Amino acid sequence: MPEHTTARRVLVVEDEPIINQAVSDRLEAEGYDVVRAWDGPGAVSCFEETSPDLVVLDVMLPGYDGLEVCRRIQAVRPVPVLMLTARVDEADVLIGLGVGADDYLTKPFRARELVARVNALLRRVERAAELAASPRRTAEIGGLRMDPAARRVWVDEAEVRLTPTEFDLLVCLAADPGAVVTRERLLAEVWGWNDASGTRTVDSHVKGLRAKIGSARVRTVHGVGYALEAGE
Repeated sequence: MPEHTTARRVLVVEDEPIINQAVSDRLEAEGYDVVRAWDGPGAVSCFEETSPDLVVLDVMLPGYDGLEVCRRIQAVRPVPVLMLTARVDEADVLIGLGVGADDYLTKPFRARELVARVNALLRRVERAAELAASPRRTAEIGGLRMDPAARRVWVDEAEVRLTPTEFDLLVCLAADPGAVVTRERLLAEVWGWNDASGTRTVDSHVKGLRAKIGSARVRTVHGVGYALEAGE
């Protein structure tokens, strides 16, 4: 059964008809309102016309690829993006996260995992809205300053732009600076997953976060997880 009470709109962008249909059918069965596109230009046009709450976006598309689609739609309006990729190279994943994608799934994937990722991304949007309506407060750790309500981050007084997932990851690590947070806990609190199947996802997002706030600020404890340090 769907976890939401109001139909949220999802744009599915996939040029393979069988995959597009399968993803759309499963999301519709979960109660989502699904609109579809099959190429890059069509995806941008559909996004502007239908104002979806979330985009499921294949990387390899005709016209222009999913990375360019992601850049263009994020320039119109920030929206959570789940990228589908057949690429396993970590550099490709980091590029996707760098242009505004919030999460990714590597093909082939299970329909159940796709639904879990979509649900988790939309829950984070709801939490962000709740924080934005709460009293404004800031937190500072060394030269790192965060405004959770505005979802803004500054490093040594220079503002850095984080994706929604990177911001939630930082907030989770910043709740107890210096303490090691396991990958399993990060998956549960940031992604809303209760199993350890997505530890590679955590690692990829941590690398993206490090690139923006400074690699020395996030310490790796091999085989366990990560800790946010007080400063570089």
